[in-house]
Amino acid sequence: MGKTLTEIAQTLKDTDKKVQLIYAFNGVGKTRLSREFKELVAPKIEGEAAAEEEEEEMLIKVLYYNAFTEDLFYWDNDLDKDKNRKLIIHPNNFTDWIFKDQGQESNVITHFQHYTNDKLTPSFNEDFNEITFSLERGDDNKIDNIKISKGEESCLIWCVFFSLIKLVVDTLNEPEPANRDTNQFDELEYIFIDDPVSSLDENHLIELAINIAELIKSSKSDIKFIITTHNPLFYNVLYNELELKKKNRQGNKCCYLLKKEDDGTYELNGKLGDSNKSFSYHLYLRSVLQEAVDDNKIEKYHFMLLRNLYEKTANFLGYPQWSDLLPDDKKTYYNRIIQFTSHSTLSNETVPEPTEPEKNTLKLLLKHLVDNNYYTEE
Repeated sequence: MGKTLTEIAQTLKDTDKKVQLIYAFNGVGKTRLSREFKELVAPKIEGEAAAEEEEEEMLIKVLYYNAFTEDLFYWDNDLDKDKNRKLIIHPNNFTDWIFKDQGQESNVITHFQHYTNDKLTPSFNEDFNEITFSLERGDDNKIDNIKISKGEESCLIWCVFFSLIKLVVDTLNEPEPANRDTNQFDELEYIFIDDPVSSLDENHLIELAINIAELIKSSKSDIKFIITTHNPLFYNVLYNELELKKKNRQGNKCCYLLKKEDDGTYELNGKLGDSNKSFSYHLYLRSVLQEAVDDNKIEKYHFMLLRNLYEKTANFLGYPQWSDLLPDDKKTYYNRIIQFTSHSTLSNETVPEPTEPEKNTLKLLLKHLVDNNYYTEE
């Protein structure tokens, strides 16, 4: 029997580790976990508007970035005239502090252009509650009031949050509270980052992971960081940059795999090693097999590739045997794969070409990996 997400959140809260890194496939519950964790550390106070205002003045205990963070930003598409498109910011203490008090809009713009396009420029209004975007063209002209893509929008919001947590870390690195620019973060305990900017290309994703790792290593206060991701490359870079291998070897378990069970409960299993140093090879195997299925050109060597994919996926997920990933009637499927992957002991032995039922077995087993979230292309 697994645990609820609230119990998983309690497990994360109870540890004294500075960093906890969690890998989970999309749809498993990473964002819900971040919400459960926030409610556990700093439950929302219910009541009238006065009570809500009182809550905003309380010292912050947890900062979190997840899909709900993006809800603070929404589009006014100017549906009547279709000209003055702008991204609206729902102001709160954080955005006011970043933009009005700390004047961080230039840093946000710099980060955003670095990760996206240096010709794409956000412009903030005086009240810092609206952003318009312009795109420079090669002829020194520019297009104003454009609507950026969802990926670019997510990147901008992450850049705002990154500027916030960088300021927070720098502020709390001052040991004397009386000397800090603000005291609203004096009781901050956790920063929870859930899957930042999955739309980046590999080079920028690596750089983003390095930047987060550098920020964590620069933190001298007692803030604890929890990071979840579905991206193995992002996980691997953080794992190596934060030297989590050394911590794991010393018995300080801080890396996990979050899994959802069939009954709707969850498991948070300790994970040794980085996610998968050869994940690109998984992608290659996956694409080769899918192409063979789509073109109905399955040959006997494809069964060897399928077994290879099962072996690497099982190793990645921490299963002791690759056959543990097979459907219920494991022995039958195991024997069918072995038939095509065992090495011949005599030079004149040959394995017959796969029959239609055997080809269907390969199709089923490949689909099984994907449908059960054992393996995804992301």
